[in-house]
Amino acid sequence: MTIVDYATGIRACSACAVACDACTEACRQAADPQPLRQCIERCHDCADVCRLTALLMARESEWATALCGLCARLCLACAEECARHPLPQCQECAQTCQHCADECEALGEAA
Repeated sequence: MTIVDYATGIRACSACAVACDACTEACRQAADPQPLRQCIERCHDCADVCRLTALLMARESEWATALCGLCARLCLACAEECARHPLPQCQECAQTCQHCADECEALGEAA
């Protein structure tokens, strides 16, 4: 696959990483962040994997599509966790993660 094939995935992963960073910060600043601990951890992991996935796609790495599969699973798990919380950043993150999961899943299957 080429960078052109990966363009939507790169954009989705980049947007997801940004949304996860915003969600993490909002959760940390909540009055009681303890119940949001798993959300924070998932968002950290998701942001890191999304950044790496976007980087490998941009480099047209032979491992990019394999990582897309992992990224899709992690984004889906993050979306499910974020959707449980009423904070606006969590809800936005859930939607962005779901979109990224859909894009990465499609790229992983296209390989």
